[in-house]
Amino acid sequence: MTEIDTSVPHSARIWNYWLGGKDNYPVDELAGDAYTAVFPGISTIARSSRAFLGRSIRYLVQEAGVRQFLDVGTGLPTVDNTHEVAQRHAPESRIVYVDNDPLVLAHARALLTSTPEGATAYEDISLFEPERILEAAGRTLDLTRPTALILSGILGHVDGHDRALDLVRRLLAGLPSGSYLSVNDGSRGTDPDYEQAQDAYNETGAVPYFLRPVDQIEAYFEGLELVAPGVVPVPLWRPEPGTDPSPIGQHGGLGRKP
Repeated sequence: MTEIDTSVPHSARIWNYWLGGKDNYPVDELAGDAYTAVFPGISTIARSSRAFLGRSIRYLVQEAGVRQFLDVGTGLPTVDNTHEVAQRHAPESRIVYVDNDPLVLAHARALLTSTPEGATAYEDISLFEPERILEAAGRTLDLTRPTALILSGILGHVDGHDRALDLVRRLLAGLPSGSYLSVNDGSRGTDPDYEQAQDAYNETGAVPYFLRPVDQIEAYFEGLELVAPGVVPVPLWRPEPGTDPSPIGQHGGLGRKP
């Protein structure tokens, strides 16, 4: 197994720090605090992304009847991971997590709890190998049945929109009619302060994360039937009753494969 370097900041650990998790090191806290000093809203973006994930999974289970989930680019376990939300509402749900980060692999056991009726699995495979992902997922999931593909905060790590779009299409090609795509990613056009902070972060030599215009995020759903309200700032996607959400630079949506 690849050794985990704790001397340099790591994007998954920084994200974990912003979410209030404990799986990070002082170097990550320093990097996270430096980013927050420039753009205090980053914690809101991290938490809003996680909340969108939870709401979209609840929709998939309760309203769309989906019982299989393929979560690619899983990141570090925090609260309300995909299997926890899905199995809370449908204990028979089956989930496959995919990541190829040694740090995430080291914590994968936290993702492998499951209800007796359902199943969870973890596959150590890169996003850039979609056919391998589908082959491995087929050991736990029945890919002749509708499956939800979850890409939460991962496509921004792909250098080049065309490349990201190709990966989404290749993954969806292996899923049957009635499957869903859930995407949320950092966006341009809503919050100039976020864009400035992220562009500066990308220039530090850290693993970059590219914010994309909303039309490029919408393009991931081409050929799919978008679930209302479409691709919107994540707090505005089916918000909890009684809340008054505001737009942020993180857009998400859910689409069904015809």
